[in-house]
Amino acid sequence: MKQKVRLKGHLKIYLQTTLILGIFLALVNVGIYFLNIKAGICVSGFLAFYLIVNSALLYRNKPIIMNEFIDFATQYGQVQRKLLRDLELPHVLMDEAGKIIWTNIAFERIIHKEKGYRKPISTVFPAVTKDKLEFDEDMEMELSFEEREYILKLKRISIKDVLDNSEVLESAGNENFLIAGYLFDETNLKRALRENDEQSLAVGMIYIDNYDEALESVEDVRRSLLMALIDRKINKYISSVDGIVRKTEKDKYLVIIRKKALSNLKESRFDLLEDVKTVNIGNEMAVTVSIGMGVDAPTYIQSCEFARTAIDLALGRGGDQAVVKSPDSIVYYGGKSQQIEKNTRVKARVKANALQEIITSKDKVLIMGHRLADADAFGAAVGISCIARALDRKSHIVINDITTSVKPLVELFRDRNVYEEDFIISSAEAQEIADSSTVLVVVDVNKPSITECPDLIRSCKTVVVLDHHRQSSEVIESATLSYVEPYASSTCEMVAEVLQYIAGTVKVRSNEADCMYSGVMVDTNNFTAKTGVRTFEAAAFLRRCGADVTRVRKMFRDGVKEYKAKAEAIRNAEIYKNAYAMGICPSEGLDSPTEVGAQAANELLDINGIKASFVVTEYNGKIYISARSIDEVNVQIVMERLGGGGHMNIAGAQLSDTTPERAIFVVKDILNQMLEEGAI
Repeated sequence: MKQKVRLKGHLKIYLQTTLILGIFLALVNVGIYFLNIKAGICVSGFLAFYLIVNSALLYRNKPIIMNEFIDFATQYGQVQRKLLRDLELPHVLMDEAGKIIWTNIAFERIIHKEKGYRKPISTVFPAVTKDKLEFDEDMEMELSFEEREYILKLKRISIKDVLDNSEVLESAGNENFLIAGYLFDETNLKRALRENDEQSLAVGMIYIDNYDEALESVEDVRRSLLMALIDRKINKYISSVDGIVRKTEKDKYLVIIRKKALSNLKESRFDLLEDVKTVNIGNEMAVTVSIGMGVDAPTYIQSCEFARTAIDLALGRGGDQAVVKSPDSIVYYGGKSQQIEKNTRVKARVKANALQEIITSKDKVLIMGHRLADADAFGAAVGISCIARALDRKSHIVINDITTSVKPLVELFRDRNVYEEDFIISSAEAQEIADSSTVLVVVDVNKPSITECPDLIRSCKTVVVLDHHRQSSEVIESATLSYVEPYASSTCEMVAEVLQYIAGTVKVRSNEADCMYSGVMVDTNNFTAKTGVRTFEAAAFLRRCGADVTRVRKMFRDGVKEYKAKAEAIRNAEIYKNAYAMGICPSEGLDSPTEVGAQAANELLDINGIKASFVVTEYNGKIYISARSIDEVNVQIVMERLGGGGHMNIAGAQLSDTTPERAIFVVKDILNQMLEEGAI
């Protein structure tokens, strides 16, 4: 049934004013009758005339008034629609599926479509897919269109809420929605922010790794020329990107460049690292440099601290590389050359004196290595216990799982009256012992997450770190003393040197010397890898302390199962790109399959033409990767992309929730990426 149009609200009350006044006059007229009948009759006549005239006028003018109001409302709606169409803010109305229902002129101008375009919005903006339109609260997303950048803000509009107030359409009861979208052009803003960011300053430090060694390898008269050529290389390199470089010490430089210039250096992968090696005026040793850059810090002081941290990481990883540190990340470049063995033991002597002072200031010594301790970790721990005994301090070695690789060594300390029962303890026992008077010595590892007990690091206020692995972004930051030497073959080599500088005579028993000698022998693969002059000097020292080569060799002979597993891994090995050997070591029935996998990786290097080997082993629900190389490939940077680390020639990583076959595929993918980038 057709409904009449009626007025309501204040306007209705306003038009009914005549009637209300009429009623009021009628009441007054009744009162006048009580006072004077003639006066009442006169008022009644006036009231009747008033009501007749006003009723006639209201009856005649009401349609006119209603038409005027309807016409005004229509014109007002048209004005609204025109304003929406002509509004400079681009906006669009879509259905739930993302199909365009209505657009304004500004939006049509951007997408270059005519009025009446009714296709899905994904045909214009592919990033706005149907699944992204399923949101509850207001949403915004970044878009790129025709080299311009936009922010698209989306808002859901309930159709039911609109129709509930409509006298024309009726809601069917379903909770349907429309989607309103608004485009904000942020191209100029982002461009300005980007330009401002690119103009921000980055602080850097450049150190010459082997300054003294390089000078010693050239004639005296040519030393100044060598340094002049190196200075020229560095100055020209920084000047080419409009940067400032100042020499602060004989082998150190301070660098200030724009962030945009740093991006260019990253793209070239800091080719100064390779360029400086070309300086040759008769020097037998190629000059290498390390670069540390700090960027995106809130203050210049903090940028300088970032640069200092970066250069420390570069040096701690063996030098010949660049490290860029920002608040959110640490990125490594280079690191392809072998570490240079230092021919001086000054650092070892200084660290030995510092270690002695720290141990003497405490009552107890806890010694901890990495999880699944190997011969180097246990041997170094035994060496530290010798120092503690010489300084009259009780020591404990923390080991949770005694693997096959260290079981023969641990047995050397069983059933001996000279060692107490708590000489070797678990991490739980160590946490009960740890207090303010305890010093924790961490050996053969500098990543807290892979130590035997990471919580123990937080429990002990005094922590000492001795390690020969190249540092990564994860380090033990709270260390009171840190002695990390990537050039060293093993931690046992470092401890053997430190032992010689402890005041007084440190008595090393034959079984203890066997342990440390085992660590050196295993990590050098029987003195064939990472072996320097100081390695043999440490071995000679241990030999004089009673280490027996034959006895050590017998302890590390393989069992039949281990030998067959190693042979199986080698037999089924795959040669990838004619340079990389990859194999899977079976772990069934083996007590220490990771050690067998490492041995298999070493054996694969004996194949002619092989640059690096990768052997995958499954153990306790995890996948262990052993990576080995001789001199052409830095396997450490390969393993770091998998969250691992190690040395240039010996490295490893652990993977969870995967299979050995999948792990091999991942390694291949990383090798492909690094080959494309020129990283290896």
